[in-house]
Amino acid sequence: MCPLSNLKLGVVKDLKTHPLRDFLKKEIMVTINSDDPAYFGGYLNENFIAIQDALNLSYEEISTLVKNSFEASFIAKEQQAEYLKMVDDFISNNT
Repeated sequence: MCPLSNLKLGVVKDLKTHPLRDFLKKEIMVTINSDDPAYFGGYLNENFIAIQDALNLSYEEISTLVKNSFEASFIAKEQQAEYLKMVDDFISNNT
């Protein structure tokens, strides 16, 4: 999903009411993406920052979103495993 696109298109009135956290609680495979950044106002990082500011996501929730992006990608499983380990290592070294 693209939180900034969701906001601009009126899918949500305020990012504080965005259903992202509900999706995560239901263990729905959700990823953060950008959607036409020039029009909707943000690339990937800006979408992460905006939804983090609005929902005050935990390290675990952000980690899940990042991991989901690798798991949902079309990269080779070996490369996926490397990236997932990098995320786990980063989280374990910074919490």
